[in-house]
Amino acid sequence: MRNMEKRNIPISIPSMGEEEWMALKGPIESGWITQGPKVREFEKMFAERHQVKYALAVSNCTTALHLALLACGIGKGDEVLVPAFTWVSTANAVMYCNATPVFVDINPMTFNIDIDQIASKITGRTKAIIPVHLFGLCADVDTIKLKFPDLKIVEDGACAAGAALMGRPAGSLGHVGCFSFHPRKSVTTGEGGMLTTNDESLAKRLDMLRNHGASVSEEQRHHGPKPYILPAFDLVGYNYRMTDLQGAIGTIQLSKLDRFIDERHHWAAYYTEALKEIKWMRTPVVPADYKHGWQSYVTFIDESKSPMKRNDIMELLQAKGIATRPGTHAVHMLDFYARTFNIQPMDFPGAFAADQYSMSIPLHNKMTKDDYDYVIMALKSIK
Repeated sequence: MRNMEKRNIPISIPSMGEEEWMALKGPIESGWITQGPKVREFEKMFAERHQVKYALAVSNCTTALHLALLACGIGKGDEVLVPAFTWVSTANAVMYCNATPVFVDINPMTFNIDIDQIASKITGRTKAIIPVHLFGLCADVDTIKLKFPDLKIVEDGACAAGAALMGRPAGSLGHVGCFSFHPRKSVTTGEGGMLTTNDESLAKRLDMLRNHGASVSEEQRHHGPKPYILPAFDLVGYNYRMTDLQGAIGTIQLSKLDRFIDERHHWAAYYTEALKEIKWMRTPVVPADYKHGWQSYVTFIDESKSPMKRNDIMELLQAKGIATRPGTHAVHMLDFYARTFNIQPMDFPGAFAADQYSMSIPLHNKMTKDDYDYVIMALKSIK
């Protein structure tokens, strides 16, 4: 390892280069830069990789969640179960449908929804559940399906491209899957998202909803026998499409997904082995038969054993050039949701603890062994 001078190690950096740069040339030269053939190619690749019949690209994962709920018939008066510890967009998407998000606490070991607490949250108005595959670890969708067969399952796989449960990829486990290609994810298109499903009728509805409610896409219309005839609009839709510029980048990024995850798995194991002697830090738990997507490496700080509080540790690491973040936030503690639904922080103690004591440390495909060793050394020096 090189000398231990201060570094600058971000929490994440997109792994992009010449191939992505050159991929933009085709759409730019063709003049077709909105949703078109490159998006279609990206969708086909994504569907094959995630073992589903249909994949539909959209502008981001939040719009994917919105469309997934609408396509499943969620509307005013309905309730949708949402884990209390997740990014705010999971709950926001429910609000967009004029439905009500009903929070469920999490399992503090996995950070995913606590299945044992689901039944107590179900009412006659409960229509769907959004299990979040947080940080790249799949929620136990199989058990949810078995115990609650009447609920529509919308997978929030924002962090989970390439992750799997019992050998089956995220996005193929529920009725609809939703993915993100934000720059912090394993593969990125800048912004961007994807919907996955095996249900043909859902796929058709999603396709219309993302494109203003049009009966055919712009590409189909322009390449049809009468491109001058506008399509029918059978429902109120949205402009949630992806561009062919993003689709072109997506095809290159997706071809690297498994290599990216393998690298992250290697370094996650390296972290776990090196950090196991730190008694005040719990490293990520990966149950048997789960393939973690490793969007993030999220630890848990036990302040009863730690010489410092979580936020003080984060400040110290920042001073050493090591970026950290809380894993995510407890949505029930955010001002809008706490005020609107009159929720107290300790109403969901697992989510509260994760909000207060989780800490993500750098893990991405641009890091070197020296970088990992520097992070490990900095954590071990806290006494």
